[in-house]
Amino acid sequence: MRRKYPHVGVGVLCGLFGKTRNAFYDHQRRATAQALLDGLVLALVADIRADLPRLGTRKLQYLLVPRLGDYAPRVGRDYLFALLAGHGLLIRCRKRRVVTTRTCLPLFRRPNLIEHLTVSRAEQVWVSDITYVRLLSGWSYLSLITDLCSHKIVGACLHPDLSVRGTLAALQQALAARTQPHRPLIHHSDRGLQYAAREYVGLLESHGVALSMTLHGDPYENAVAERVNGILKDEFGLGSTLPGFAQADALVTRAVRVYNELRPHGSCDFLTPSQAHEQEGPLVRRWKNYYQPVAIAAPP
Repeated sequence: MRRKYPHVGVGVLCGLFGKTRNAFYDHQRRATAQALLDGLVLALVADIRADLPRLGTRKLQYLLVPRLGDYAPRVGRDYLFALLAGHGLLIRCRKRRVVTTRTCLPLFRRPNLIEHLTVSRAEQVWVSDITYVRLLSGWSYLSLITDLCSHKIVGACLHPDLSVRGTLAALQQALAARTQPHRPLIHHSDRGLQYAAREYVGLLESHGVALSMTLHGDPYENAVAERVNGILKDEFGLGSTLPGFAQADALVTRAVRVYNELRPHGSCDFLTPSQAHEQEGPLVRRWKNYYQPVAIAAPP
């Protein structure tokens, strides 16, 4: 309007719409301040995602608070969701699955020792799983051992095949890093052949570690291990097709380090897994379980 009618004052133009001159300039100041805040938040998001490229919005908000200082109260969950959506920065979930479990014979299976267990400290329960990593030339397989309380990855090994050598290397790494070898520890896994292998079981037993396995092959019986697999693939690039084994191995090493040291975890009061690993006692869970079992009515 001002460009079209340069000879007409701002007050007159505002009056045509039932607004005052002061209201117009207040709006201009608010719009400028909002644009500056948006730019600051987007710059900080880009900085955080340089290390955590697929970090979700809720964890981003948690990491932004100390960086924003006095501006933090203005950056709520809904504002951040809307800002990221407007710039195409929301993260879409990916769903892929390849079966890597070859079930062991019933003779070698162990009971589920953690089904009703309350986990309250690090090095009380380790959960293990194997996930695939796609290469241009085929597949490689990542063996992971994760602490159930802190969600810290304590053992990791990428191997070209599904033999016990990969899982054994991850276990040796985890055992070497133990800080409380005198306290009871349970090793929980699915019923894969690798976890029932003589060398693997023997190493656990020689360190006084109790063995536990899922009973029915349900992924929810080993949910934390499955979740860590998904995080590494979805947020750290391990779900992509990688050029070769050496590049994949280097990416695994970096992903485990960044996951443990930098990524806040909703199950650990938004501490990083390494920070949570140093805590004693139960950790506050910062996520909600929206799943509700549906009761099926009996037929009349």
